[in-house]
Amino acid sequence: MSEFATRLSEWLDPIADVFRNLNVPEPIVHWGHPAMMGIVVLVMGSFAAVTGWQGRLLTATDDALAAKKRTDHKKIAGLMFLFIAMGYTGGILSLVMQNQPILQSPHFWTGSVALGMLAVNGLIAAFGFSQGKGFRTVHAYLGSVALALLLIHGIFGLKLGLSI
Repeated sequence: MSEFATRLSEWLDPIADVFRNLNVPEPIVHWGHPAMMGIVVLVMGSFAAVTGWQGRLLTATDDALAAKKRTDHKKIAGLMFLFIAMGYTGGILSLVMQNQPILQSPHFWTGSVALGMLAVNGLIAAFGFSQGKGFRTVHAYLGSVALALLLIHGIFGLKLGLSI
């Protein structure tokens, strides 16, 4: 894995050089990724989780409101996944820009697993819902676990940011 990480860093270094040449202040290079991703996870993630669960739980009492909550969830969850995927690549690029090792920290691995879980969850939503109610249940719990993992990921990121 170390050899792959070295090759990936070498491949990304020309891209990192472009950003280095923009003379972005060091605090932004160092803390920009965590600040932006913190907003995405805490604001968009909590909104996606709350509206998703409301859409699921309100079905028994108010079908119209439940449908609106499911629509809101669908809109924000897709955008959240897009921002997290972009932030994932930005985080790796930030480490390359700071000449730090990549693919080694718990922050990298929790981010990779969470992104994978969210991708699977999106596929379940896109293709599995028509297959039965069980897929909706898996989707609800998988999304909740992914969000909890992203909170742990943030703690690892804070620890990583303070160590470099």
